[in-house]
Amino acid sequence: MPRPWSSVSVVGVGLMGGSFALALRKAGFRGRIIGVSSPATIAAALARRVIDEALPLREAAAQSDLIYLAQPIEKILATMDELDEWVAPETLVTDAGSTKTAIVELARQKIRRGRFIGGHPMAGKQSRGVSEADADLFHRRPYVLTAHDAELESWIQRIGARVVIMDAAEHDRLVALTSHLPQLISTALGASIAGEREAARVAGPAAIDMTRLAMSSYEIWRDILLTNSGPIDAALEGFIGKLQELRAKIRDPAIGEEFQRAAAAAHALRGVEIL
Repeated sequence: MPRPWSSVSVVGVGLMGGSFALALRKAGFRGRIIGVSSPATIAAALARRVIDEALPLREAAAQSDLIYLAQPIEKILATMDELDEWVAPETLVTDAGSTKTAIVELARQKIRRGRFIGGHPMAGKQSRGVSEADADLFHRRPYVLTAHDAELESWIQRIGARVVIMDAAEHDRLVALTSHLPQLISTALGASIAGEREAARVAGPAAIDMTRLAMSSYEIWRDILLTNSGPIDAALEGFIGKLQELRAKIRDPAIGEEFQRAAAAAHALRGVEIL
């Protein structure tokens, strides 16, 4: 049986990694939290008491019960290339990457001494960095895991998240629709509005709400687009088809049925019962 955690290493102590560390503390974790990150980030994390100490990856991995990879996707993949030779047997390695198939497939090849479970907390902010870390970031949010682990699931529940067990391919297909497609829709709308110099003069809440995601940095999205291009392409194809259906029905009262279906789905996402 896996041992209870006494030492956790957070690799990449930014918004997500820092929030996970703070959430663990708030939920009652009494062990050591080690940070592995850039010197500037480590200084900020220590100043905020997000972590207890900082170590190089090799030293941190050798003495950790949990290694939490909270870097950009490509850095997670690069870290796993060298990680396994340093971890103790039965150490649990998990990640917070926004796509799962590429990460899980590489973990099957690279993580042999330790154990790996893919993870994706469905939470975040537009702003980045450990200065934005928040102990309540995961509260009432889905937290996807690609396999069961009693200790990991227990802590995820204690930090206020809702555990969802799902294989990597299904995760990537669904988040392409619910997360990656909304980003591209917002980006496309923002780019369209950018071509109309007078648009800002008449823009109201609809344009402001719909372009919120357009303010996201491409640096965040580059790895997501590269590692989930197939499911994203399928989601885009389906959405373009739906737009074409709506375009054909603009003058047809039957379009009202689409409004009703869309409203029901929107309420369901918000947990509101339709009476």
